[in-house]
Amino acid sequence: MFRTYKYLLRPTIQQAQALNFLLWQSRLIYNQALEQRIQAYQETGQGIAYHAQWTYFRDLRRANPETLGLLNASSLQQLLRRLDKAFQSFFRRLKAGDTPGFPRFKGRNRFKSIEYTYGDGCKLRTCPRGQRYVYLQNVGEVRMCFHRDIPQGAQIKHVVIQCINQRWYACLMLELPAVQGVHAKPEQAVGVDLGLFHLLALSDHQVVDNPRWLRQSLARLRILQRQASRRQKGCQRQRKSYAAIARLHEHIANQRRDYLHKITAFLVHAYSWIAIEELSLAFMNQNVHLSLSSHDAGLGEFRQLLQYKAEEAGAEVVAVNPAYTSQRCSGCGEIVEKSLSIRVHECPTCGLVLDRDVNAARNILNLALDNPPGRGGQEPTWPTGACVS
Repeated sequence: MFRTYKYLLRPTIQQAQALNFLLWQSRLIYNQALEQRIQAYQETGQGIAYHAQWTYFRDLRRANPETLGLLNASSLQQLLRRLDKAFQSFFRRLKAGDTPGFPRFKGRNRFKSIEYTYGDGCKLRTCPRGQRYVYLQNVGEVRMCFHRDIPQGAQIKHVVIQCINQRWYACLMLELPAVQGVHAKPEQAVGVDLGLFHLLALSDHQVVDNPRWLRQSLARLRILQRQASRRQKGCQRQRKSYAAIARLHEHIANQRRDYLHKITAFLVHAYSWIAIEELSLAFMNQNVHLSLSSHDAGLGEFRQLLQYKAEEAGAEVVAVNPAYTSQRCSGCGEIVEKSLSIRVHECPTCGLVLDRDVNAARNILNLALDNPPGRGGQEPTWPTGACVS
């Protein structure tokens, strides 16, 4: 089981300059390796493999100890593997009949990370006062905001140093022992309906409102975007405006992620059996009227966080087909057609009156109980949790 823990770094001015120089050299090597592949194909009609490129750039690194030589050898290998994976993905999509984009050269604003193999030029250290540092080759010991402990028995495999909006982060890729948790409430089951009006509606009549983080910041975002558009193209003031826009988007994303972490943690600790709809988000994300609200709600991120937290807490997540869950009466099973503007379910047959989202959540729970995995239901099919920062 793999997880990624993300920590904020507090480098000094000299360390930040060293990190920026390493990032700059990594980008130059990436672009040079891409140019080498293109040129080799144009001259010989054949590509060049990773191993041949590693031999060439290894010797080039040894010949330039003041520039390329400052890069760690394993970081250089990971950099060339990143390019090799880009070409493998390109040819795989090409064979599948898709129209993939060719790997691109990286501008100075499009290369943000350096990867290390843990123990080779990168290691965690603790000072006598208990402060945690991450040692980076040719940079030094960088102070770390160690806001959460690494779990017992975890092994650090890789470390990725990222620069996001002039802030530096260390992403520790951990391999954890596969221990299945035992839930404290083994008999608690709930159905969950996802939506845009209410973020979540539970079958026990609890409703979680949608905070609409992006819409709350749209006014400020419009002001910043207008300022940027009125600046002279390429000037320093325009770059500052773009940086302010990026920081605002990062703040919105952090608000969303923090809220979803809290909601999913509550669900997996309060319920041992969670029924959720197998909802395809493509129709909402591509709809001109719903796309902004859909991306703002972060339903895909919610499902990913819920799945990995449920595994650790000993809870089970079951996905069901959402067809007619909003139209069917959860009391008698009668189909009661209603448009999206009608927010209350009123059944003329049995007289049940409920919030339409709560009614859908009860139907989702009934479907999951009638068709558990192996008898018509299914496990969630979305990819599961990478980052738990």
